[in-house]
Amino acid sequence: MSEAPQKSPGPANRRSWLIFAPLLLFLAIAGLFLVRLFAGDASLLPSALIDRPTPTFALSPVEGLQDVTGLSNQDLAQGHVSVVNFFASWCVPCHQEHGVLMQLAADPTLQRAGLRLYGIAYKDKPENIRQFLNQRGGNPYAAIGNDAKGRVGIDWGLYGVPETYVVRGDGTIAYKFIGPLSDESLRETLVPEIKKADLGHHQF
Repeated sequence: MSEAPQKSPGPANRRSWLIFAPLLLFLAIAGLFLVRLFAGDASLLPSALIDRPTPTFALSPVEGLQDVTGLSNQDLAQGHVSVVNFFASWCVPCHQEHGVLMQLAADPTLQRAGLRLYGIAYKDKPENIRQFLNQRGGNPYAAIGNDAKGRVGIDWGLYGVPETYVVRGDGTIAYKFIGPLSDESLRETLVPEIKKADLGHHQF
């Protein structure tokens, strides 16, 4: 008794695979993104804004914070290197890195070089921001802009909080760090990037 010949996949089967091709491609790209995101090397996620001027923005101050002004892109082009940190009270890693930011703001060498640390509160409420700063030991920021709707974060290409940017004195973005800063990343990554962004104007 002869076996019945096997049927080759028809056009209908091939079309069904083509339907899923975009989904498979999306999953592959998303998987690569997640692997890089959690690999511990923030530099693996590039920013299209590197070496370009900071986006134009003007943010009001956080209501109820005494003697803390808002923030605009003009504040980042005053001839000194700036560090801009996106944070939120609801962000657990932001609580973890806050002590590192306090160290950065208090560094006497960086202070003498004119470094300014600025904060942008991302999608947060003023009362929660105030409570966060009080509970975490103080405010390290020279100014804080309230990005309540998250519009400025989008313009900066924010992946999520926390994120930290090094901005040259002419207002161009020199470096982007994704994720919470640690003592190690501050010492081995961020401070060297700050010194590079200074373009030799100051002696560290």
